[in-house]
Amino acid sequence: MQDLVVARPQGLYCPPGDFYIDPWRPVHRAVITHAHADHARAGHGHVLATAISEGVLRSRLGAGLPLQGLAYGEVVVHQGVRISLHPAGHVLGSAQVRLEHAGRVWVASGDYFLSAHDERNPTCEPFEPQRCDCFITESTFGLPVYRWPPQAEVFAEIDAWWRANAAAGRPSLLMAYSFGKAQRVLAGVDAGIGPILVHGAVAPLNAAYRAAGVALPETRVLGDLPDKRALAEVLQGALVVAPPAVHASAWARRLGDFSDGFASGWMQLRGARRRQGVDRGFVLSDHADWPGLQRAIRATGAERVIVTHGQEAVMVRWLREQGLRAGSFSTAYGGEGGELPPADPTGSAPAETEGAG
Repeated sequence: MQDLVVARPQGLYCPPGDFYIDPWRPVHRAVITHAHADHARAGHGHVLATAISEGVLRSRLGAGLPLQGLAYGEVVVHQGVRISLHPAGHVLGSAQVRLEHAGRVWVASGDYFLSAHDERNPTCEPFEPQRCDCFITESTFGLPVYRWPPQAEVFAEIDAWWRANAAAGRPSLLMAYSFGKAQRVLAGVDAGIGPILVHGAVAPLNAAYRAAGVALPETRVLGDLPDKRALAEVLQGALVVAPPAVHASAWARRLGDFSDGFASGWMQLRGARRRQGVDRGFVLSDHADWPGLQRAIRATGAERVIVTHGQEAVMVRWLREQGLRAGSFSTAYGGEGGELPPADPTGSAPAETEGAG
């Protein structure tokens, strides 16, 4: 019997339904799990995604996106395939794609968040495991070294760093990806410490989150401040949230004497922190850690698991040791909009691109 999902040059393809999941080349019909750029590309003839992700998708792919939005759990039938989208806990509107056809159920997870501490990302719906015959999983942080600390500890560290800088009259530049991570940072910090400024790339995503009902503290766009004097006054003690691309840039030098930090799962490794070249690294990821990946896979009850991007070889080996049928798909995920694994998992990580981490 033919598999419900196969790998093609355009992306992951569902043969009985004649559609793709997160294709990296333009196709006639696509199901998109979330709006990070390595999963959501422009040029498709028709797009199915969660209704709550519409604002973010249109802000990134254009107002004319041919989008059909679904509520979580809502079912559509296309060429005999029952399709439904279920929370992945990764970013606003992120979804797992459940496919049911001829008595079989497959789930393509996209990117998802689950941790050893059973915590949720407060800016989106939590991961909901779906029982299935075959589970397609990411493995971005698929190594035992990746075990996330409790979120409360991470935000206490960020707040303490910001508070100390504010007491010294210095701004705190915290680098976090524009979509997803920046909003999670804003939702978790103590906004009473001082003013919060954001980069122009972060502001429209904040607007999309607020429109979807996610509570974020008041922020100002740094580029909107009228003159150098106004900027200098606001920057004293401010938290500035910006994408990693500003590191060592002319934009960052406008901040004067500042301390910088980076929020990412890679910050768990000392070598990654050194290579990033920042004052502080904060371990905060929107992906599942090693225990989270294991919990998610077990919760599906799947007898077959296909690993897409990240530490595929390690995850496939572990799955086979558990007695499961396991293999991998070669995909284009993890570039722009995703997170690349470090060349040396015990040492350093590459400079990351906008997206996940």
